[in-house]
Amino acid sequence: MDFTRRVFLSQLKFITGAGALSLLPNPFRAQANTAIESRRPLPRDRNFRSEAVERYIESICGIIRDPVLAALFANCFPNTLDTTVRPGTFEGKPDTAVLTGDIAAMWLRDSSAQVWPYLPLASKDRSLRDLLEGVIRRQARCLLIDPYANCFMADLSAPPLEGSRKDATVMKQGVGERKYELDSLCYPIRLSHGYWKNTGDTSPFDAAWRLAMQTALKTMRVEQRKDGQGPYRFQRAALNPTDSLVNGIGNPLRPVGLIASAFRPSDDACILPFLVPANLFAVTSLRQLAMMSHAVLGDARMANEASELANEVEAALKEHAIVPTPTGTIWAYEIDGYGNTVQMDDANAPGLLSLPYLDSSPDAALYARTRRFVWSERNPWFFRGSAGEGIGGPHIGRDSIWPMSQILYALTSDSGIEIRTMIRILKRSAAATGFIHETYNRNDSAIFTRAWFAWANTLFGELIAKTARHDAALLG
Repeated sequence: MDFTRRVFLSQLKFITGAGALSLLPNPFRAQANTAIESRRPLPRDRNFRSEAVERYIESICGIIRDPVLAALFANCFPNTLDTTVRPGTFEGKPDTAVLTGDIAAMWLRDSSAQVWPYLPLASKDRSLRDLLEGVIRRQARCLLIDPYANCFMADLSAPPLEGSRKDATVMKQGVGERKYELDSLCYPIRLSHGYWKNTGDTSPFDAAWRLAMQTALKTMRVEQRKDGQGPYRFQRAALNPTDSLVNGIGNPLRPVGLIASAFRPSDDACILPFLVPANLFAVTSLRQLAMMSHAVLGDARMANEASELANEVEAALKEHAIVPTPTGTIWAYEIDGYGNTVQMDDANAPGLLSLPYLDSSPDAALYARTRRFVWSERNPWFFRGSAGEGIGGPHIGRDSIWPMSQILYALTSDSGIEIRTMIRILKRSAAATGFIHETYNRNDSAIFTRAWFAWANTLFGELIAKTARHDAALLG
């Protein structure tokens, strides 16, 4: 059995508020129960408890007038802490693994995103701050093991995920899967920068972290491919071609200053090697790294190198990644430097839709046109049906909407109508189980994948909390 994102655990322990367990096949049809109750583990069964998080949940629930939506928020917002974190120590310092949910491994991207909504609360809770410091330290360890890996085992002495064991690549101890994704180098920078800005604490940013950041920066430089193909190779015997790379390296590219990515945030192979939203995200992350290199490390050399690379990538994006359409120019999704482009969007982040959420949208008008494109039938992976509308992707296949895209659509919207509509659709799609899922069928939200997908849960919690603070009437 392939224990990657494409094929999940076929029999999954699903913890409910009553502490009962259910066996859930994948994909599966939800029960028709529309009442939402607490589905959190009992307090004694939770992996981690933060008083600041519990108080925050109570305060937000006190603002939400809709009891079903309040219960859904209370289930989802703490889901990462309740069920996926594995706090510990390494060499006397905090060390935290964060599972993605129903797969016993830690993705650099997911783990960063899963704990992101807790950062504003870290200054109010020392134990939470220690937990987050542990995530940063664990991610640095992982980058030093292999900057080309997208996920790692929670137990770094464990064998890799079953579906990765026959991959034609260089597997190192601790790696769960070795799909090189540019955003996997960016997310640890985003989390580190966010932690520093929210807490003022610099203790995680030691010699190991510096070396991990230097490694990430070097890998980005190598993957500009100015000096050849680079060291990374990957092939997998798989029925789905998006699980492997053409000739082990992917389709050809012409070096233009952008950074290649072999795979997308969905863990699907890129069609063309320059993934535009990942490069826009890299510009932001590199500038955050430059700021921290200067202010925290006092390392002018790394700060300058990060800034120079950010400037180079930004200039290349402006020159090569903006494409014409009948309704005006938009960002391409992928390009190859030869003039070929892929015009679409995938549901994951970074994607074109998510750019403002990641502080990676340098041109508001260009983003607005791109947003209209990706949230329409002009995007081949946009679906609309009787159960809702949203962006999907080849990872699950046609007619499957990712709630993550609906959450990001609301998080990047200034329209109360759009936000209210998305929240209502999300509420309906989650009513049967009390949690947000990876995907659901556009015509039947009771047909879905992944009952335990912590990133989607905490991202939904972030949306509801933001809306409650800024315009609670939209939650009614």
